[in-house]
Amino acid sequence: MSAAVITVETQEDATHKLIIHCPPSRLSLQGRIQIPGDKSISHRALMLGAIAEGETQIQGLLLGEDPRSTASCFQALGAEISELNTELVKVKGIGLGNFQEPVDVLNAGNSGTTIRLMLGLLASHDGRFFTVTGDGSLRSRPMSRVVKPLQQMGAAIWGRKDNSLAPLAIRGQALKGIHYHSPIASAQVKSCILLAGLNTEGKTTVTEPAVSRDHSERMLRAFGAEVSVDPETKSVTVTGQAKLYGQKVVVPGDISSAAFWLVAGAIVPDSELVIENVGVNPTRTGILEALELMGADIQRENEREVAGEPVADLRVRSSQLKSCTIAGDIIPRLIDEVPILAVAAIFAEGTTVIRDAAELRVKESDRITVMAQQLNKMGAKVTELPDGMEITGGTPLVGTDVDSYTDHRIAMSLAIAALRANGITTIHRAEAAAISYPNFTHTLAEICR
Repeated sequence: MSAAVITVETQEDATHKLIIHCPPSRLSLQGRIQIPGDKSISHRALMLGAIAEGETQIQGLLLGEDPRSTASCFQALGAEISELNTELVKVKGIGLGNFQEPVDVLNAGNSGTTIRLMLGLLASHDGRFFTVTGDGSLRSRPMSRVVKPLQQMGAAIWGRKDNSLAPLAIRGQALKGIHYHSPIASAQVKSCILLAGLNTEGKTTVTEPAVSRDHSERMLRAFGAEVSVDPETKSVTVTGQAKLYGQKVVVPGDISSAAFWLVAGAIVPDSELVIENVGVNPTRTGILEALELMGADIQRENEREVAGEPVADLRVRSSQLKSCTIAGDIIPRLIDEVPILAVAAIFAEGTTVIRDAAELRVKESDRITVMAQQLNKMGAKVTELPDGMEITGGTPLVGTDVDSYTDHRIAMSLAIAALRANGITTIHRAEAAAISYPNFTHTLAEICR
């Protein structure tokens, strides 16, 4: 077996080129991998710690750029947050309803979770004024999906394009609880409304067309909020005027980060990888179900529960994949993993169809268009659909120049595809991976030896 040659070049504009040269002889991936902390849980631990009374201690926090944006925003709102690290972060909360008016604009960077969830909290702080923005990508992403339900609760929010784009200005109001029937299954929308409901009188309910990830419900309950869940109607209710108390939070590994290694282990022949300490919350395991449907050899080991979240080690061995259709209620449980699933489908026998995933068009990039374009550059056969992709497997990939479009999941998905491409693949703007996985390139080099 031979190792791939993996190098990173820094350009004059500070962007990175990730260059992957796979050997003509067969590559094999072996090793045990520790992945970064779950991004969704990291955000929520910082936020709830900031609005709780007392101290919250967080172990295993993701050190990506997005959680750093959350910490910076909530520090500006009055919370005391120690230096971010993976060992122990301490958050001294200010109590619900006690945000101070920041002297500057709150900047959420590239993080849709930060801005959308924070809007729910800001809108309920009566008499206070806030402005929020983000980077160029975030300023192009739709905010009306949270602004409109907040306005139904009585929020005063202004922004570009009929209040649908950041920068946004918020004048805090005394909100009222509502029952919101969300047209989309989105944890960000659900969480925003529930967080707004924390500081209102009465009950606030969100009903979804399908169940989205439930980290907010689990953590709100752990911090002391009164939360009820009705699985039959796919509804969640929070009782307002809650008192939250600081907690100890252990952040499990992010299954969205594990997904890249699961696919790598499945598609590179003679490979075996163990990904340790992965959060396997049932609202997030759509990626496991989809890969198993495709015939991937994945085993759960050392299953346990950590701070209310199910956790396991995942062992993946290379296998012959087959095509399938991925659509319907499973999509909200794997929406962030669709780009890497598209890579898996290239090496599956037959034609894989991904539908009901139009949400991908309004992520950090239009992930449907970008993945189709970049994989096709490498020789794949990917056809865009309005709400997904059709991927015909069995076509050999060839190394070439591709671009992440500053989207972290695109960058990492293309790197995994490059492991099965003949020749040299150069991924431009590969530094985007650091948004959710700062050590991705290092880990990639380690397992390719």
